[in-house]
Amino acid sequence: MDGATDITRVLVTGAGGFIATHIIRQLQEEGYQVRGTLRSLEDKDKVEKLQNLCPEAEYKLELVEADLTKTESWEPAVKDMTYVIHVASPYPAQPPKDESELITPAVEGTQAILKACVQAKSVKKVVLTSSSVAVCYGQAEPNKSYTEEDWMEAEKLDGYGKSKVMAEKAAWDYVKELPDEDKIELAVVNPGYVMGPVLNGAQCTSMDIVKRLLERNMMFVPKLNFSMIDVRDVANAHVKAMTTLEASGKRHILVNENIWLKEIAVILSNEFKSQGYNVPTTNCPNAMLNLLGVFNKPIKVIIPQCNKVVKFDNTRMKETLGIEPRDLKETIIDMAYSLIEAGLVKKSKKFKGPGGAAQEEEAKEGEGKEEGAEEKKEGEDGDEEKPKENGDVKDADKIDDDLKKEEKEETKDEEKDNKEAEEAKKEEEVKAEEPAKTEETTEEKKEEPAVEEKKEGE
Repeated sequence: MDGATDITRVLVTGAGGFIATHIIRQLQEEGYQVRGTLRSLEDKDKVEKLQNLCPEAEYKLELVEADLTKTESWEPAVKDMTYVIHVASPYPAQPPKDESELITPAVEGTQAILKACVQAKSVKKVVLTSSSVAVCYGQAEPNKSYTEEDWMEAEKLDGYGKSKVMAEKAAWDYVKELPDEDKIELAVVNPGYVMGPVLNGAQCTSMDIVKRLLERNMMFVPKLNFSMIDVRDVANAHVKAMTTLEASGKRHILVNENIWLKEIAVILSNEFKSQGYNVPTTNCPNAMLNLLGVFNKPIKVIIPQCNKVVKFDNTRMKETLGIEPRDLKETIIDMAYSLIEAGLVKKSKKFKGPGGAAQEEEAKEGEGKEEGAEEKKEGEDGDEEKPKENGDVKDADKIDDDLKKEEKEETKDEEKDNKEAEEAKKEEEVKAEEPAKTEETTEEKKEEPAVEEKKEGE
């Protein structure tokens, strides 16, 4: 199905989030009637921005309150919906002391939403946002490309990782155990490290890397590798998973390709150095990183992930969902500009906006052309007193012909002189060699007795 037919209603949970805002906008652009959930509607500025995500939308975004920790809040939120895209998940800036603060709302909230979907009797399919962490994270097997068949052991993960694995498994188990009369379809997407432009200044942990690099909050770049994907491709994948029959009952890994943090830094440096941002691009030695980790907890957390590469197979993303991911350079640069324009990264005095590096290059080329034009003009001004023939200024073509003839004659004369000089030089060398050979023979004869005398003296 391409786009919406009649009025198709879609619920998106966690509407204010990084990924959810992009999903909502794409749904509205395709003509769906969208309802989003927020934990609270008290932030009027946030509500207004969300409702203006797609000003040209046929249906205005409806926002309702619902909380993963409040089971009863989901039944009214799901009412009359055709599809539900469950994106909301606890993801604090700092890991909580108690992992259950992440795991419990993730698992129980997912179960509560699925239960509400079954009770609503109108929901055809649920699309769940899981993570590539639920497939593999950390220590990967050499030369292996992980697929949707792989599962990460929750016990080996931190609180967030455990919450994603356990919430996804809870969803599959719940749907599997439903009686036939209550069956609903489930499709899961497992995005890698999501980056790209933020909408409405929505803050997310994904922006932390670009923000730190632009603000030079790190002097060196740790040797970290990411399986990255653009947020716009992730949003598109959710919509495709919702409408594609073959996606039902399947997981879908969403990654583009692997990229090192240093590569990200170089991309940012090339684009923003001329705009006043001094982005670090030098790798941090492991010894230094270990030392810094002693005093800095966030650094200590990333040390186990340094120098490790986890590769994923994105065949299902491309073939089943039809997603051709955009270039990561575009993803990184777009995210950086969005952070600066949203005020999440300070705007430098030299900031020129999107395409700033290209503008700088064009300006340099323009200066070069102006200089060339000035030189040309000076040359033209100097031609005012042109050579005359019979009192008239010579024709330009005739001048060129004359000059060419003169150059040709000069070249011939020069070649002739060079040839004569070479012949004379050869004659001199021959004459010089004959006396030199005679002198060498005489010297040899003189030296022989001296050698014999020396031997006798010895």
